[in-house]
Amino acid sequence: MRAYRADVEAFETWCFDTGIPGPFPATVDMLCRFIDDQAEMKAHSTIKRRLCAIRLVHRLLDQPDPTGHPDVQLAVRRVRRKKAARPKQAKGLTKAYLERFLDAQPDTPWGLRNRAMLSLGYELLTRRSELVALRTDDLELRSDGTFRVLIRRSKMDQEGLGRISFTSRKTARLVQDWLEWRGAKIIPLFCPIYQCKPINRALEATIVKSIVKNAARNAGLDPADIDAFSGHSMRVGAAQDLLQRGVDTAAIMRAGGWKSVNILARYLEKAEHNVWE
Repeated sequence: MRAYRADVEAFETWCFDTGIPGPFPATVDMLCRFIDDQAEMKAHSTIKRRLCAIRLVHRLLDQPDPTGHPDVQLAVRRVRRKKAARPKQAKGLTKAYLERFLDAQPDTPWGLRNRAMLSLGYELLTRRSELVALRTDDLELRSDGTFRVLIRRSKMDQEGLGRISFTSRKTARLVQDWLEWRGAKIIPLFCPIYQCKPINRALEATIVKSIVKNAARNAGLDPADIDAFSGHSMRVGAAQDLLQRGVDTAAIMRAGGWKSVNILARYLEKAEHNVWE
């Protein structure tokens, strides 16, 4: 919603700068001109999102939607052809990297938390938003020493139907070590630490990226490799490892909550090159 608000403001600013008296309702000609101007500095994906925001405003105002007009769609396709580029893929935090990152964590409360986060994020194939949204009561300790985890809501599951995942015993021990230090009164599974004390609120999703990059830096990786990691790297690396182990696509999609084979294929691109080695 923050992105949509920024997109609508960008459209309103463009209308003001070009002398158009009011942005809504927009005309087909206005949108085509807006798309052509945006194409000079914005990516195709950004322009598509801005059209989605403009479409939403028209629906809220109960106005006819001009974004579906053939001329507007042709303008969008012109941008895509003009700016054809492969999406940037985060470097996969595979099992080999995970072990190095865990070993590089300090023997501090932050190290306890980060070990649990990295290991859990990898095994659950979570997006960073899913990882920081986990609550303590989403975890159920099983008789075999593993955790059953409920991922309540995700980018592709806005209704909150959730999906169930399971951890290894090793990851369960790391999580238990963190919980023992953190205490039982904190609601979010992972929380900030201030002056060596846990704070009862969830981490921001952006912190996941910092934790991954700092772990890569502490593990002694090259700057180029550090830069290639992101908050999605655990999800990417785990999917690649599953493919290498011979797990079928349907099982990988179910484990990671993917709805599109095409999106999953992008995650697996680099792993496929090494399948027969």
